Amino acid sequence: MEFNLSPQLCATIPNFKIGLINYRNIEIGAAPEMLKGRLQLFQESLFFELEDKNVTDYEGIREWRAIFKKTGKDPNRYRPSVEALYRRVKKQQFLHSVNSATDLNNFFSLQYEIPLGIYDLVQLSGDVSMRLGAEGEEYSGLNGRVNNLHNLILTADEQGPFGSPFVDSNRSAVSESTKNALQIVYLKPSMDTAEAEKMVHSLMNMFTQIHGGEAHFKVIEGNY
Repeated sequence: MEFNLSPQLCATIPNFKIGLINYRNIEIGAAPEMLKGRLQLFQESLFFELEDKNVTDYEGIREWRAIFKKTGKDPNRYRPSVEALYRRVKKQQFLHSVNSATDLNNFFSLQYEIPLGIYDLVQLSGDVSMRLGAEGEEYSGLNGRVNNLHNLILTADEQGPFGSPFVDSNRSAVSESTKNALQIVYLKPSMDTAEAEKMVHSLMNMFTQIHGGEAHFKVIEGNY
């Protein structure tokens, strides 16, 4: 599977970069108590922190709101997924456990203030590209709605779009039957490449500690 970044996207967002992690032969199940405990504790700590802060005070959320604005999507109507998580915590609507992979993805997103996506490779076909959504593009999302993808950053395979830092599609969602997965780390443009590689490597190692299997990663950066 080849992964391509759109030149238009890279020209629009200076220093745009993402982390890609491929997992093979993993075992997804109910989240271990250690992970559920860490996710709950982090949300409780963040809730108290948010009593004196706005969600948009966080650097990662500010950067991703700015990205949405640059691509032509109003971040007040279409919020980056990490901002949506923070707003839930601020309302004390804490995330419930889904499965080990989804819980870990949510934990990473909260901790690093960035969107993340994880996708079942069995549901994908052919090469994958990340680009801006065209007018009329849409998919059924994990938020229970049909989502308008025009001017959103999206990831697509030969069947069409399946992922976005706004919300992911139902088609590509991981489950306890997933054995091979692709994880996309939507990095902050302000992060330098060496720091980004260190962080993505750390995320990969934590994921395989829980799920087993084999994994490899890379950071892709647009040079425009």
